[in-house]
Amino acid sequence: MKTILVINAGSSSLKFQLFDVEGGTPRRRIRGQLDGIGVHPRLRATDGAGATLVDREQSPGAILDLPTAIEATRAWFQTLEGVAIDAIGHRVVHGGPDFDRPVLIDAEVLDHLARLVPLAPLHQPNNLAPIRLVMETAPGVPQVACFDTAFHRHRAAFADCYALPRALYDKGIRRYGFHGLSYEYIAARLPEVAPDVAGGRPARTRW
Repeated sequence: MKTILVINAGSSSLKFQLFDVEGGTPRRRIRGQLDGIGVHPRLRATDGAGATLVDREQSPGAILDLPTAIEATRAWFQTLEGVAIDAIGHRVVHGGPDFDRPVLIDAEVLDHLARLVPLAPLHQPNNLAPIRLVMETAPGVPQVACFDTAFHRHRAAFADCYALPRALYDKGIRRYGFHGLSYEYIAARLPEVAPDVAGGRPARTRW
């Protein structure tokens, strides 16, 4: 059985889930987050049945930034018995024009993603911070980046264009679309929960 950690790192919170994978089917083992970074930090986590594993508030000065939050969360994971992480998945806001699907991260990919920071300065650095930490502390653990922009990469090219010179488009200044991971999940689930809506826009009622 394999164990996969999924991380969503932001400026004010670090969200995580741990899944056991057997026979290709993931089963949630832990779900939690450390939020209120720099204000009212609070680490919370539950197990797969929803039972509380930790609910710990800290003083504002104890966790002032994301790197501190990562270290605090990592320290808590190390207190758990029987947790050996085989792979890590990361939500990364920006994949630029080149990444249109999940990608296995190496030094070259990380450098490429770091060059996209000017296109998402509030999010991209936070998304990459835990990736760098794992590469330093556990270089043998595979890491995969999943991109919010990937969902939109296969639409018509004209939808990406601003009314700007083509040279700027070629340099990466274009519409990328965001929140793609959420849209992808909704698009996959909608046929199950609302097949009529998934089939297209309902006809307008004429009065």
